[in-house]
Amino acid sequence: MKERIAVIQGLRSPVAKAYGKLKHIQADTLGSIIAKELVLQIGIDYKEYDEVIIGNVAQPANAANMARILASRAGFPISTPAYTVHRNCASGMQAISSAIASIHSGEGKLYLVGGVESMSNIPILYSDNLRNLMIGLSNSKTILAKLAVLKNFRPNFLKPVIGLVSGLTDPISGQIMGLTAEILANEFKISKQEQDQFALNSHLKAQKATERGILKEEIYPIITSNDSIIYDDDGIRFNQTLKALEKLKPFFDKENGTVSAGNSSQISDGACMLSICSESHAKALGITPLGYIKDFAYAGLEAHKMGLGPIYATKKLFDKTKIDLKQIDLIEMNEAFAAQVIANIKAFDSTQFCQKTFNSAKLGQINENLLNVNGGAIALGHPVGMSGARIVLSALKELKRRNLQTGLATLCVGGGQGASFLLEAN
Repeated sequence: MKERIAVIQGLRSPVAKAYGKLKHIQADTLGSIIAKELVLQIGIDYKEYDEVIIGNVAQPANAANMARILASRAGFPISTPAYTVHRNCASGMQAISSAIASIHSGEGKLYLVGGVESMSNIPILYSDNLRNLMIGLSNSKTILAKLAVLKNFRPNFLKPVIGLVSGLTDPISGQIMGLTAEILANEFKISKQEQDQFALNSHLKAQKATERGILKEEIYPIITSNDSIIYDDDGIRFNQTLKALEKLKPFFDKENGTVSAGNSSQISDGACMLSICSESHAKALGITPLGYIKDFAYAGLEAHKMGLGPIYATKKLFDKTKIDLKQIDLIEMNEAFAAQVIANIKAFDSTQFCQKTFNSAKLGQINENLLNVNGGAIALGHPVGMSGARIVLSALKELKRRNLQTGLATLCVGGGQGASFLLEAN
């Protein structure tokens, strides 16, 4: 990149289990709460921001161009433009990289970016047959015409279309995301016990981080549906055990599978916002930022192996920046599925895989003591539009906390993509 991008500061909501404590808050409202608090905490006037860019996947019908609604509710003046971006699980990262492109092209200096998702409010849809019948009724002018339409009604017209399931099913491969994880588990010979152990570690790390108050450094509490306050991520299963995880049966391939609800990420609600500018602009403002984005890369791959997105994107990033895995001090890899993360760990360290896939040497062995040190999406949850921004924020916070220099934030993307961001502490 032309110049490092300074992340002035970031903030997120607690991540709540879908249909739970944040189910009453639409995505635009949830995002506006975090955006407003972040701007107020930083102390730079709203009018100094050139644009607001927000990632979101299940864009709500009641808030077209959700970013504009969010920005207005957060307090930005009507003169501040805003737009929404969508790259499935990397939507939060896409918001960041879209702003980076604008900064480097000279279109603006200071941006509010982030991601938000309310998976609780992904709608249940009418079937096409019922929709067409209702349109026919609406267009009918007489009672006889309406009766003629109604005689075509069948009870199965009332069968709903679950928007969440449709959204998590990839039309390219024809598979729901959990089945793509099963493909990787089979290819890399990853047992259910191995996946369950990884899931257990995620919960234990997240529990420890919560008990130590580490995650409170990035969380802004939200009022819940019953007027109480949610302070912490509520998907973490405190005192989780391997025995409890082993009891959970495979969810996606019930006959021969290994991927269960316990070793998969949770569907969740959450929002994360960052304030970013060029390094030189941060210096001009007299601000010491949280950290920096050095560079980033996106990559494409087969949709049915979308979980390998991290290694594809990271290989591209390393080639671009001439950095290697040994120089990475900390890694945040979104835990869509335990099998998916384990497959990447194995692929990074596989000469055979990297030679066949990239015609190159292996990327190297990931030190798991530096991977998702405060837990990941299996424990914390995965609000799909938010997660890309969250792992960037979490990695920068932890780099600073540990006095480390270089971090990698990476995730897989439904539909067959990967995203990787190279981060620096100072």
